[in-house]
Amino acid sequence: MNPEELLYAETHEWVHITEEGGAKTATVGISAFAVEQLTDLVYMELPEVGKQVAAGGEFGEVESVKAVSPLYSPVGGEIIAVNSDLADKLETLGEDPYEVGWIIKLRVTDDSSLAKLLDHPAYQKQCAEEG
Repeated sequence: MNPEELLYAETHEWVHITEEGGAKTATVGISAFAVEQLTDLVYMELPEVGKQVAAGGEFGEVESVKAVSPLYSPVGGEIIAVNSDLADKLETLGEDPYEVGWIIKLRVTDDSSLAKLLDHPAYQKQCAEEG
């Protein structure tokens, strides 16, 4: 996935929306900036398939040697897939956070939050300010 085509939450999660047969699916991960800020990832707690999450709701956490950070869903929906390989291969997030490093896929039930997400230029500006 091209990072320039994704939407971003202010909490550094990215989302890619696809539509098939009238149903929207959201693929969610964390940005390269977030991975760089966390450094040395040691653990990731992943949700179960079938769990319902609200936009802005916590769906898991990632732990580094520095801190434990919650993971938030940019959109509301039902988790339909979890990248369970990540828990054993956290280095994937540093190597390829936008393709192989996706975390969850949701069947979108509430896409109203999409309007609040940042496009790539706005997200880059936020990252530069946080620097």
